[in-house]
Amino acid sequence: MPASGSRAAAIAARLSAVGLPARVEEYDRYTSVEAEIPKMPSADLWQEALEVVAEADRFGLRATSQNDRTLWAVVHKAVPTTGDVGGPSHQR
Repeated sequence: MPASGSRAAAIAARLSAVGLPARVEEYDRYTSVEAEIPKMPSADLWQEALEVVAEADRFGLRATSQNDRTLWAVVHKAVPTTGDVGGPSHQR
């Protein structure tokens, strides 16, 4: 598993441990973690959840008009440092 996947899995496990079951999704450039926030979270839950997602490269909160809230975190994948990173038309 790439380092980004391991970091994201660790974030997801820690969120689940504080009572927020998390989903992990792999994308080309990053790995995302999402967890639904309960309607009335305690201050302690918020504190713990924010400490966990602070380990990510980016994080935020998505809220809908139905008062649903999803805490999200993104861990960027490393950019290759060798090989054909520029593609066939890349000039060196």
